[in-house]
Amino acid sequence: MTNTHLATQLRRHSMLLILLALYVLVAFTARGFMTIDNQLNILRNIAVPGMIAFGMALVIIVGEIDLSVGSMVAVSACLTAWVVEKASGDAFEPAWYFVALGIAVTLCFAGFVGWFNGMLRQRVGVPTFISSLAMMATLAGMANLITNGSAIEAFPSWYYIIGSGRFLGVPVPVYLLAVAFVFTYVLANFTTLGRSIYAVGGNMEAARLSGIDIWRTKKICMIIVALFAATGGIIYSSLINSGNPTIARGMELEVISAVIIGGVSLFGGRGSIWGAFVGVLFLGVLINAMTLWGFNPYAQQVVRGALILGAVFVNFYIDRK
Repeated sequence: MTNTHLATQLRRHSMLLILLALYVLVAFTARGFMTIDNQLNILRNIAVPGMIAFGMALVIIVGEIDLSVGSMVAVSACLTAWVVEKASGDAFEPAWYFVALGIAVTLCFAGFVGWFNGMLRQRVGVPTFISSLAMMATLAGMANLITNGSAIEAFPSWYYIIGSGRFLGVPVPVYLLAVAFVFTYVLANFTTLGRSIYAVGGNMEAARLSGIDIWRTKKICMIIVALFAATGGIIYSSLINSGNPTIARGMELEVISAVIIGGVSLFGGRGSIWGAFVGVLFLGVLINAMTLWGFNPYAQQVVRGALILGAVFVNFYIDRK
């Protein structure tokens, strides 16, 4: 019994052990890796994909998927900039309330898109893999339509604080990542909705027969990931001080791969927010390490692709077991 329990615990925490091993390896082989500035840089770099990964974990656990998050990041950055530009007119320094309006409009738009994705799944029966693929193209087109294919620079001088500012020496995006983690962790582990998410993902028919509103549960998850993606777009617009339709291309693959690496089952019903965080941090540390080791960007893509493929195989193997 003890050996079986130990094997179960090792499987459950295998990714964390691999992450720790990677940390030790890089600490001894990459100069400057363990500095505080570099560790904060890793956390800042994973802030946006991390918060989206938390939302994506909920979506996949509930038995769905959303491929439109990368385009949502881009269109959110562009929409925020566009609203600020149109609302402020010819003002040299847009007032704070114009920025607040842009952020509010963007978050409302993202919430609607998330709800609409859920409604398509419920009313039309289109698998979210297909509907979100279509939404990905639609949102990418909207980002280019809003900006005419070029960046909109309409933000005030203080706007950089959201993406590049620091509080007590820690980048602001890291705080936003922490808030997203706490919110989704508590939701998944300590609420009725969280229990419903796992129940629906594990067996949708059994969940329905037990009285769970399965479509409400799915739509809430779709809305959450859309809102997190929009928040990521706002952060990126602050980092580059503009709304650019070309940002976050391929981010959906980065997010989904991190979630899978973190142990969330593609079949739904299994996984955790903590696992998603470990997966995102693993990729962040690996990318940082490869940069310090001098890997060129193309080699980094090959390594990341191989890791994703390996994670998918492991995921399928565990589900069969």
